[in-house]
Amino acid sequence: MIRTQRFIAATAFLLIPIVTSLTPAPAQSSSTTPTDSKRLTTQKLKEMRAKWKANKPKLKACRAEVRKKGLIGDDRWFFIEECMDKA
Repeated sequence: MIRTQRFIAATAFLLIPIVTSLTPAPAQSSSTTPTDSKRLTTQKLKEMRAKWKANKPKLKACRAEVRKKGLIGDDRWFFIEECMDKA
């Protein structure tokens, strides 16, 4: 009797993560596909860099601050954008 109860408890413990992972994920409500959003991000980045190249000394100073802070990835680009927009 006790063996049966332990077996049932162990089986339930092992099956709960499996059953919960089988539930369907909610549908995305976004109308854009991942490739569209990636293309827009790349396009926006190109536009920002073109604008920044017009003021190279300020861009150099902003990049130095980024290196000093150790920022990487998107954080780096957002920081440079804010830095370049400062008057």
